[in-house]
Amino acid sequence: MTKVVFMGTPQFSVPILEGLVVAGYEVQAVVTQPDRPVGRKRVITPTPVKEAALRLEIPVLQPEKISGSPEMEQIRDLQPEIIVTAAFGQFLPESLLQVPVHGAINVHASLLPKYRGGAPVHYAIMEGDQEAGVTIMEMIKKMDAGGIYSQGKLPITRQDDVGTMFDKLSLLGKELLLETLPKILEGSLKPIPQEEAKVTFSPNITREQEAIDWNKTAESIDHQVRGMRPWPIAFTMYQEQRWKLWAVTPLEEKTDEAPGTIIHRGKKELWIACGEGTVLAVNELQPAGKGKQAIAAFLNGSGQQVAVGQQVG
Repeated sequence: MTKVVFMGTPQFSVPILEGLVVAGYEVQAVVTQPDRPVGRKRVITPTPVKEAALRLEIPVLQPEKISGSPEMEQIRDLQPEIIVTAAFGQFLPESLLQVPVHGAINVHASLLPKYRGGAPVHYAIMEGDQEAGVTIMEMIKKMDAGGIYSQGKLPITRQDDVGTMFDKLSLLGKELLLETLPKILEGSLKPIPQEEAKVTFSPNITREQEAIDWNKTAESIDHQVRGMRPWPIAFTMYQEQRWKLWAVTPLEEKTDEAPGTIIHRGKKELWIACGEGTVLAVNELQPAGKGKQAIAAFLNGSGQQVAVGQQVG
């Protein structure tokens, strides 16, 4: 039975951990981020991976920073044959990568060398890509730069957002890992170097990126909204109040109004002018201090003052 140390943090990582256990690998320990405050009440909450590990009765290590930590020495003492990571959220020091006889591999949610970094699924949707995928790669000191063992891909539909794609890619990642791992362990599969000329990056989303630029087309704004749902959520400003936009639809209509102008307001409809004469319908939003609402409920409630000709952004 192959000895594995698993490292992961969000829900994306949970099916991959569970897959290793069901497949019969000996998961000696799970390494995940420390418990953090979550929500408006800042309740200290364990990571999804920690909850899964406790349910599976696997020891849990939670270093604030793994390099030089006591937890790193515990991993050394375990002498795992391989380390498997999936959205762990920390860099692994080179000295740790050298501990397992088969090294360390990562389940990365992009088709490398495209979208190295912490937010590959967000960027794939925001950029309007037609597909996303998972890469099983060797881990080296440089971020997401190791050789590629295997890849799998899935289409991105107009109904998909970050949440749905994470769910789909997590299952794909589990299947791909379980298919690839035996070949790595037996030495029959070697990593293929990435093409550096094709490298792109997907750094963590900034607050500036969350703000909607109405000069972009309705299609691009739809990509942005879906590429930030269910987190961190794209927003716009209306009379010094923040509106978080949860769901929008690009329309066939065209307009000569300036981008950011409200051009139609009905009992159940709110249309806003975008770049290049395109028009966007807002289907669901969250006004400041309130929960998200269908547009009809908003317009008939706290949004009664919203009128044609007003500006957002």
